[in-house]
Amino acid sequence: MNEFENATEEGSRRSFVRRTLLRGAALGATMPLLPAAAQAAGAEERKGGAAARVRADSATLRWLGTSGWRIDIGGRGVLFDPYITRFATGLFDPKGSFDPATELTCDEELVARLAGRPETVLVSHTHWDHVNDVPYIAKSTGARVFGTETTYHVLRSLGVDKAQISVVKGGEVLDFGGYTVEVVSSLHSRNKNWSYFAPGTLNAPPASAPRTISDLPEGDTLAFRLSVAGGPSVFFMGASDIDERAVAGMRPDVLMAAVPSSRATHRYVPRLLGALGGPATVVPVHWDHFERPLSDPPVRDAAMDLDGFVAQVRGCSPTSRIVVPDYGTLYGADMRPAVSA
Repeated sequence: MNEFENATEEGSRRSFVRRTLLRGAALGATMPLLPAAAQAAGAEERKGGAAARVRADSATLRWLGTSGWRIDIGGRGVLFDPYITRFATGLFDPKGSFDPATELTCDEELVARLAGRPETVLVSHTHWDHVNDVPYIAKSTGARVFGTETTYHVLRSLGVDKAQISVVKGGEVLDFGGYTVEVVSSLHSRNKNWSYFAPGTLNAPPASAPRTISDLPEGDTLAFRLSVAGGPSVFFMGASDIDERAVAGMRPDVLMAAVPSSRATHRYVPRLLGALGGPATVVPVHWDHFERPLSDPPVRDAAMDLDGFVAQVRGCSPTSRIVVPDYGTLYGADMRPAVSA
């Protein structure tokens, strides 16, 4: 039986969304993500201040692996959980050689090339595979970062100007002129022992700047719904759990759904899809081996049952389209292949 038979009753809006489902055009790793004309238009929009306008069909998305995304909206950049450097920790070693004392590192050239020059960075939580590259991005581009108080203290300890960091908790609806971001209180994934790596929060600056991956606590978890003016809304998750009450009534068009590594969270998929109203498009994320370079095709994390997740989505929301992303594809929201310069 369908887990939520009433999830697809939105009529014409659903019809529009089905015509604007994600569609990709393969790109080389070094190709620009937007046409030169779109970049120029974006510069003009930024000059226009509050009067700036963007077209819904100018929005493009590129998966940065793990739960990370680059979103370009009329030449204006937004990043969600950009983890680009990807260094070895032993996490994916079948012999179990994970080393919590692995030192943090950032490939600045690679990050600069793939992250672009965002104006906004959204951070779900402060584990290394979500926040590692954010300090460099913020300091090198001047982007404003939105995250928890823990994220704030970590970034400040790593040299990010406090004027660039906005602390959010969930419930905020932020207007950027052309797109809005709604902040959602959320929950971190659970492993088979009903726990997770590096819990804890920071209510003050750490005694010393984080040096290893274990120096970065989770610090509470957020999700974000980004809505393009006149276009679709996209719900971004950085972990595979959900606070159903916090997302009640949101009904995003596109869901970037984190794949769980265990069954510790009760009825995760039906609860997630039911709470969000059976989104027209579901995109599984955080299922890849995130210590392999983004220049290679995605490799599945053996701990993640991607096929099982997809099957559950199909069973719970048969009208949803499922898009399994890859690193080398630029996705648009208007069913037309993205065009490179």
